[in-house]
Formats: sequence, C-alpha cells, structure tokens
Amino acid sequence: MKSRIIHMACVVAALGMMLLPSACSSTEEGLDREYSNTPRGNFMALWEIMDERYCYFDLKKEVLGVDWNEVKLRYSASISGDMSNRSLFEVLCKMIGELRDGHVNLSSAYDFGRNWSWKTDYPANYSKDLQDKYLGLDYVICGNSSSYRILDDNIGYMVVKSFESSISNGSLNAMFNHMALCNGLIIDIRNNGGGNQNAGDRLASRFTEESVTWGYSCYKNGPGHNDFSKLHANVIEPAWTNLRWIKPVVLLVNRGCYSTANDFAVCMKSLANVTLMGDTTGGGGGLPMSSELPNGWVVRFSSSPSYDADINHVEFGVAPDIRLDMKESDMAAGLDTYIEEARRYINDMIVNP
Repeated sequence: MKSRIIHMACVVAALGMMLLPSACSSTEEGLDREYSNTPRGNFMALWEIMDERYCYFDLKKEVLGVDWNEVKLRYSASISGDMSNRSLFEVLCKMIGELRDGHVNLSSAYDFGRNWSWKTDYPANYSKDLQDKYLGLDYVICGNSSSYRILDDNIGYMVVKSFESSISNGSLNAMFNHMALCNGLIIDIRNNGGGNQNAGDRLASRFTEESVTWGYSCYKNGPGHNDFSKLHANVIEPAWTNLRWIKPVVLLVNRGCYSTANDFAVCMKSLANVTLMGDTTGGGGGLPMSSELPNGWVVRFSSSPSYDADINHVEFGVAPDIRLDMKESDMAAGLDTYIEEARRYINDMIVNP
C-alpha cells in the first residue's frame, strides 16, 4: 500500500460506502454519466471508471496482452439483471484482476477483491523464523515496525517490516550512533508491503550527502489512456542532520516488497553506497486512488505511474544488483542465504575496497 496527499480521497470514497446511493454520477476527468444501481449499471460504472482513470493500460497490454475493450465484451456476457450481489462481485473482481495489479481492488461489506500474483507466483525467498533468529532477543526497537542489532562480525542489521509509520529522527539518530563503529549495514525489507511514502523518504535521506533524482512520476489529466501530465522528478534530499550513513549498505529485497517498499528500493538503488541484493521486487509503481460504484462498493486503482531515474516503468518491480535465491541447504542449517551473502559482500568490501 502506498499513500501520499491523496490518501484523503480514499477516506472520502470509503465513507461513501455507508450511503448506498441508488445512482452514481461524476464529472471528474470526463466521467459525467449517471449509472443505475443495477448489475449492468455497476458493471459499466466500474469498467468506465477504470477506462478513464487507470494509468497502466498501455503497459499491461504490452506486457500482459490485456485489451480493456476485449475485457469489457467478455465479462459483459456474464452480467444479468437477476444475478446476486455476490455473483456480481465475483465477476467484477475477475474483470479487474485481468490487470494483475496489487493496487487494483474492489471492496464490499463482505469481501475485499485482491490480486496477489505479484508475490504468490514467485519463490518467497524469506523465512520469518530465520529473520527472528538473526535479530535475537536483544534487538533494539526503532519505531512501530523496525528493529536492529549489531551482528557478531560488526555489521549492523536492520529489519523494516512496513512503512505504515515513520521512524522518528530521534530514533534514527540513536541507531546510527549505536552503529557508528560498524563496517557496514544490512537493511532487510523483505515482505514489506509498503505504506507511507514519507516514511521511506525519511529513511533513504540518511544515505546520501547530495540531492539525487531517483525517479519520475506523472498523473492522469484526461480520460484517454495516454492523457498524462509532464514528468515530475522525484528527488531525495540529504537529511538535515549530520548523522548520515556513507559506509556500505546492502538492501535485501524479494517479491514481497511492494508499493512504497518498491519505491524505496528504486530510490536506494540510485545511491552510490547502496547495493540491492535478492530477488526482483513485487512492483506496485502506481499511486492508488479510489472511486465509488452506484451500490456503494469502492474500487481502488493505480492513477499515477512511477518510473526510475532512466524513465523505466517500475510497476513490475526493480531488479537487484546481485540476484539471489534462498538455499534449502542453508535453511536446513539455520542460515539465511540473503543475510549471509550480504555479510560476505560487506566484509569483502572492507578487505578489498
């Protein structure tokens, strides 16, 4: 999940679920039609909201072969006036599931339609039990979803489970003071599903001493599939404090890194002292927004595409600098392949700078 300023739009849409209107109308971005609260009306509302506001149709057609007009014809045949709400919900979820986008969801009072193929179709490359073993029992808690310790070879190890909340500047200062004599730092964001962009930016700002353009974004400004604004540069600025980390950093990533965690990986990859290690991230480059159907169901969709510094789409993830898979032999021996390789990499850098 990724949120910035437009998070309020999602709240407004969610509150609208309680109103259960008999019809839905909108003048945003060309949607000036009214839809009846019938199976056909809700189907058309969903298809046209997506058609005019979703930002990745060309990319999904190129990579996945998804033709949104063909999808409409195919799923329209399943819509009937006497179908139940649950049957309608199932058809609509399957329709938007064609886009294989974790930011595209349909929510009702009784279910939440989702697509998790971005991570479930790939090796997990993660063991919480092993991660907990490396953290031990004497780790330091740093914010609501982060913790760290110093490993026995004098390498710092930090786990960031989520970006739902920011780590305070005071907590980051305390961490870098604690690790001041370490040879390097491993940051483990495997299975981090995202959160607030500001939380990722605050952490990333500790690893650069200059402004770095790490990517670009734009937004839909019309109903056409190619109606977008000009590109806006995404820049990471160095933290205001002198407590910044310029020693080697290895960022551990897997397919479970999504949305804001995906952006964080893109940002960190652009920094000179950071090496990404592991599997390609799960993606989720689009900034999500929400809208409402006539029956009160809420659809969330990717509305603003993101790119890396070379203007490549990051919707399908970012590749690591060093590709890894967890080894069964390591796991059987109680070792995490990712963490062990990161330790070797940092120690080699110390010996052979």
